[in-house]
Formats: sequence, structure tokens, C-alpha cells
Amino acid sequence: MPTTTTVRAVGPPGGPCVRDRIAHVRTRSRGTFRVVVIALDEQLCFPLYATSRAFTRAYAEVLAPFGLTYVQYLALLVLWEEGEVGVGRVGERLELDSGTLTPLLRRLQRDGWVTRTRDPEDERRVLVALTDEGAALEARVQDVPGRIRAASGLDDGEVDELKALLEQTLAALRDRTEEG
Repeated sequence: MPTTTTVRAVGPPGGPCVRDRIAHVRTRSRGTFRVVVIALDEQLCFPLYATSRAFTRAYAEVLAPFGLTYVQYLALLVLWEEGEVGVGRVGERLELDSGTLTPLLRRLQRDGWVTRTRDPEDERRVLVALTDEGAALEARVQDVPGRIRAASGLDDGEVDELKALLEQTLAALRDRTEEG
């Protein structure tokens, strides 16, 4: 019959988990055991992942009346902010590769929100611009950020603090990725 013993485990010095953790060791009849020292609830990545999915669902609900997905809305934000830009610029701002971006922009064009044309000065470059309908849509979605902020349950100060922490974390992760 297996027995369960509790042992204390400590994360690596300077590692992400510096507090003591409990690991459960289960001894089986053959004398093998398994030590679990990494729990889902202790991971930084999981609440970020789950929150991102929850935000995407909240945006989907708010954007559905306009026939937009969350990522389409983000692409339109770039165009409302910058005007006509190259496809590469939209991809850079959204951190999307062309394999993801091209179908997204095709759908926006099909739905009448944007145009895609070859740059007359450089045929290799595709320019994306808002149609009149796409430009007018900006006024119709003005309440989206406020509705999402309200759905988050955070006050303005908490939103600003969270955004600053996320931007700091993203910058650190980018720096680490670029170094290694």
C-alpha cells in the first residue's frame, strides 16, 4: 500500500519561487517516488494566460455588434492612431507575423473597413488604409475601452499600475530573449 510523506523543498537561490514549498512524495510498492515542487497556482505565467483569455472573451462580447474580433480591433487601433501604414508596421505594432496578419487584413478588407494597395514607390510593400466606413467606426467604438475597464473590476489607479507592471515585465522578457 502506498504511503504519502510531506517534505519541504526550497526554490533555487534567486529563482522565481524563493519561499518554501511543500512537495508530496508518494512511495509506491516498487519503491519509486515522485516529487512535485512546481504547482500551477505558483506559476506567474498561468494567471497572465488565464487573464489574457478572459480579456479576449470580454472584448469578443463587446465587439460582436460591430462584427469585429479582438485582433481586428487592435489592427484598427493602429490605423486610427497612425493612418495609412505598411503591413509590416501593423505587424510590428501588434507583434504578429505576416502569416497571421495577412488573413486578418484580408477579412478587414472584405468587411469594408480597410483597403490594401501596393506602394507605388515600392511594389514589394503593401499599404493598409482605412476606408470611410473604417474611419467612421472609430466613433462607434469609443466606449469599448471603458466597458472593458469596468468589466475588469479595477479602478483607474489599479489599471495604470497593472499596465506599468506588464510593460516592465514585457520589456524585461524582450531584453532577455534578445540577449539569449
